[in-house]
Amino acid sequence: MDVLLLVLRILLVVLLYGFLLAIFLMLWRDLRQAIVSTETNRPQAHLVILDCESDTLTVGSTFPLQPVTSIGRSPANTIPILDTYASGHHSLLAWREGQWWLEDQGSRNGTLLNDTRISVPTIVNTGDVIGIGQTRLRLEIE
Repeated sequence: MDVLLLVLRILLVVLLYGFLLAIFLMLWRDLRQAIVSTETNRPQAHLVILDCESDTLTVGSTFPLQPVTSIGRSPANTIPILDTYASGHHSLLAWREGQWWLEDQGSRNGTLLNDTRISVPTIVNTGDVIGIGQTRLRLEIE
């Protein structure tokens, strides 16, 4: 009787681990497919400097956009802007739901979209001008 219980316990553990492995493999496969479809559907886009007060940036410079692009004064940002009116982590530009979204990250001076201050995540289109501190950037989508 004891041997039968031991065999049943071992069988239950093997089935449980097999079930967990199957769930993990399905999740991993779905995640890989989501990443590939996001990357292939995302159009190439970049930001162009229109106006800046910084010595390190020049008008006409371009910055390619990542799926999530952070903008601010901190060197940890994807696009660091040395502007005294920009916060360390000023704004975020992200590719979501097939569109580019601009979001202010609680900056002191706010983020402007076409000279209008935004307070909620907002869709950005090609040609829109983003204002961060005294720096103006234009979104260009190819």
